Amino acid sequence: MTTRTERLDGLPFTRKHRRLLLGSGLGWALDAMDVGLISFVMAALAVHWSLTPTELSWIGSIGFVGMALGAAFGGLLADRIGRRQVFAATLLVYGIATGAAALSTGIAMLIVLRFIVGLGLGAELPVASTLVSEFAPRKIRGRVVVILEGFWAVGWIMAAVIGYFVVPASDAGWRWALAIGLVPAAYALVVRFGLPESVRYLESKGRHAEAEGVVREFEEAAGVESAAPADRERASGSVAEEPLESIWSPRLRRRTGALWIVWFGINFSYYGAFIWLPSLLVAQGFDLVKSFGYTLIITLAQLPGYAVAAWLIEVWGRRITLAVFLAGSAVAAGLFGLADSPATIIAAGMALSFFNLGAWGALYAIGPELYPTQARGAGTGAAAAFGRIASIIAPLLVPFLLDAGDTVLVFAVFAAAFVVAALAAFTLPERKGVALEDT
Repeated sequence: MTTRTERLDGLPFTRKHRRLLLGSGLGWALDAMDVGLISFVMAALAVHWSLTPTELSWIGSIGFVGMALGAAFGGLLADRIGRRQVFAATLLVYGIATGAAALSTGIAMLIVLRFIVGLGLGAELPVASTLVSEFAPRKIRGRVVVILEGFWAVGWIMAAVIGYFVVPASDAGWRWALAIGLVPAAYALVVRFGLPESVRYLESKGRHAEAEGVVREFEEAAGVESAAPADRERASGSVAEEPLESIWSPRLRRRTGALWIVWFGINFSYYGAFIWLPSLLVAQGFDLVKSFGYTLIITLAQLPGYAVAAWLIEVWGRRITLAVFLAGSAVAAGLFGLADSPATIIAAGMALSFFNLGAWGALYAIGPELYPTQARGAGTGAAAAFGRIASIIAPLLVPFLLDAGDTVLVFAVFAAAFVVAALAAFTLPERKGVALEDT
């Protein structure tokens, strides 16, 4: 007797999977675009508003305060009211707040609105990865989630293009850039009515008829004959009777601790480096347009990083892929700190983009696989929330590191964080080919 989740796991990749991946991925890309835009806005405001490094660091960090809270509460809400509902709500929140930020009359107003933006952004990412992970066929689940994460590169490239062409165009260019961030608010309707709700979530809430309908839609798309009605009722695969397990239970606490360390290290180094990248290049003597151009080139390397990680994650496995890409990120960060010419800056920056974003893809793939259905949203959300603490600290820390040394010290610290994250990744359980129910 086959359960609904087993029926889903055994399906080939169909047009329904493709639609879910594309729909979730576009939301992911819009999220990345919003996060990426603030780095270019910071560099512009440093010129137009004559802001100090400390003021800039608060603009960069306040969004991550919101993201930390959003990730924690978004994951909990996703386990209670559904993945799709929370996904759509988060797009609406951060889209409207980003558009409103374009009207900011001063730094205080901008900081408040960036905090609200962060609430939506933080909740959206772990919820979207959980939704896609729960639908992806078991044999390629890791690869599908890495491809979802690859949309982050698309969004960051969009941000770099807007930063290069729109932000420097006029004194109000940064306002027009933020105004483009209204797009996610409209896209929230597409998510709400165009994407399916997680079958595993529906079963955990006893909504078996809805769960069966979703499974049959995916089976029909694959040309697979559904199970007989009598079998479907008996083989619901419901997890409603399972006791709710804490992510800090004796069985789960080791993987939770390791996952939190990885999330902290990768957030610290990624956001510390990339939020400040345009501003650091300006500080080294490059003009605004040239620094934005270098950032755009460096950002393009994110795409092959995701592509290689998506291939390796089903060949090497999740743990080794994550650890290797984190180690590569450490080496690239060290080289970037030593770079002293346009050619070496671009080469080291592209290596950092390649390895760092490949690591992000592997991390998002392994996270949902570590927890049972009733704690999956909470587990991934809590790890993301803890990681956001690092993304708050890092942008604030950069000015102090620059005062204490220079970019060499800054990127040496980032490299060290990557090393710690790589070591923690080696302690995570390998989940390649394992059913989500077998956690």
